[in-house]
Amino acid sequence: MYAPPPASDDLALFLDFDGTLVEIAETPDAIETEAALIGSLQRLITRLDGALAIVSGRPIAEIDRYLRPLNLPCAGLHGLEARLFPGMPVERAPVRPELETLKAALAGSGLLGRGVSLEDKGAALAVHFRIAPDCEPLVWQVMSEAICDLPDLHLVRGKMVVEAKPAHRDKGWALEAFMERPPFCGRTPVFVGDDITDEDGIRAAEAIGGFGIKVGEGGSLARFRLRNVADVHRWLAQDMPASLHRRKSRP
Repeated sequence: MYAPPPASDDLALFLDFDGTLVEIAETPDAIETEAALIGSLQRLITRLDGALAIVSGRPIAEIDRYLRPLNLPCAGLHGLEARLFPGMPVERAPVRPELETLKAALAGSGLLGRGVSLEDKGAALAVHFRIAPDCEPLVWQVMSEAICDLPDLHLVRGKMVVEAKPAHRDKGWALEAFMERPPFCGRTPVFVGDDITDEDGIRAAEAIGGFGIKVGEGGSLARFRLRNVADVHRWLAQDMPASLHRRKSRP
């Protein structure tokens, strides 16, 4: 069934990156950004008076590189980095000493290699297994055991990745931080994402009168769905038309 969201120009749009704006690739640096996407985002920035932000698990520096020449409001590392206004310096949460302890534990665990790799994001650590998906249970087990004595850290399960990060920020926190400031405040928040970590952003949008859009399959709190990245691109290119794939989300 097709049903429109509240169609208006007073939306505040929050977009995940991997799996939403770009296809998931075998490695994080193997993604490609389509030129047409940049044009769509530029038009939407004008239409929404700047109330468009990227909320991603990637560092903001990588978002800037892939979306060049755009310089957007961004939250990176699930909210551990934030640039609330274009052109402003990136604010970063302090790097926890527990991350170095975890990094050393992972290096000596025998987990890394054979398609499993460690990405040091500074304020977070990510273990990727995109080219070794059968290693997911082992990755989760090793990381869960490694943080048992590190209570300030928690694990975030994503698509072909498990991340360890401080627990005090997530994508919901990022959305709320943006919504307290112009040009976002007073608008209806819309969060678009494909992954488990995006549910925090969708939950926060729903809590303050907005809604979420789930990209792809799987359970979600979102009221609306788009089938894939290509559908997201078409939706953005048409300036958010009133035709989203709506269906009951599975718990």
